[in-house]
Amino acid sequence: MSTAIIYLTFLIGIILVVKGGDYFVEASTCIAKVLRIPTFIIGATIVSIATTLPEVIVSVMAAAQGKPEMAIGNAVGSVIANTGLIMALALIFMAIEAKRVHYMNRGILLIASAVTLYLACGNGVLSGVGSFVLIGICIFYIIDNIKSAKKHREPEDNQEIDKRNIKKQCLMFIVGAAGIIVGSSFLVSSGSEIAIMFNVSERVIAVTMVAIGTSLPELVTTLTAIAKKEAGLSIGNIIGANIIDLTIILPLCSLVSGGPLPVAIQTINIDLPFALGLTLMAMIPLFVKEKGYTLQGILMFMGYIFYLFVAVA
Repeated sequence: MSTAIIYLTFLIGIILVVKGGDYFVEASTCIAKVLRIPTFIIGATIVSIATTLPEVIVSVMAAAQGKPEMAIGNAVGSVIANTGLIMALALIFMAIEAKRVHYMNRGILLIASAVTLYLACGNGVLSGVGSFVLIGICIFYIIDNIKSAKKHREPEDNQEIDKRNIKKQCLMFIVGAAGIIVGSSFLVSSGSEIAIMFNVSERVIAVTMVAIGTSLPELVTTLTAIAKKEAGLSIGNIIGANIIDLTIILPLCSLVSGGPLPVAIQTINIDLPFALGLTLMAMIPLFVKEKGYTLQGILMFMGYIFYLFVAVA
């Protein structure tokens, strides 16, 4: 395979993943509204899960193809990109006010997820107990969101349902899911080829190019939120996406790989500590002052740039 084709395949993979994710989110949201699911539940669960689907599919496919470094690197790298790049941009360009009642539980769960994953991988493999705890955190997160949503139930809309629109949204749902799956396959295969070309590990490609590519849905959401000055939408989506990335992806990868999931020493010594550090940097000011600060965002962004330098070096 020529170099041009490899890069083209990687680019097509990103486009399919991002556009497929866009269709998938829009269709999921529309279908959920037709079923009269409250908007809060849609944002806290469906949208967060849908926007992390690219990371999930890419990592699961990588694990199934015997590429654990790419599987883990994409999952952890996406959390680092979501926090150090995307959330940092939100903090730099938006005034963030965060009531503890809205963020405390989710922030604690996010920190607990990062700590649990780090401890679970300490022996060079993802432990079974660690996977069980991570899945438990994810289930608790979803249940907590649903309980909170009960306080924000929307009145039933008696408008007649447009059957043609439902058919269109179902088609978009299928097309979006297919785009994510095909695009993910392209990203994994071309990402491996790029790693060979540059004589670097698949982990380096995963935590940089692939992670940023699969995090584009969160980036688009944040840029839209910045334009519309909807800080809560951006921060809530990133926190939810990171919890799902940390708690679901690696246990699923371990399952499809058919055995203990090996974790590279660089992931344990570099990627996971940076993920935890950036998470603490992002959440602690929100806990203490109920605000996010421009300086905080700048420091997080600088931390992300430093991480890229360390990861690639």
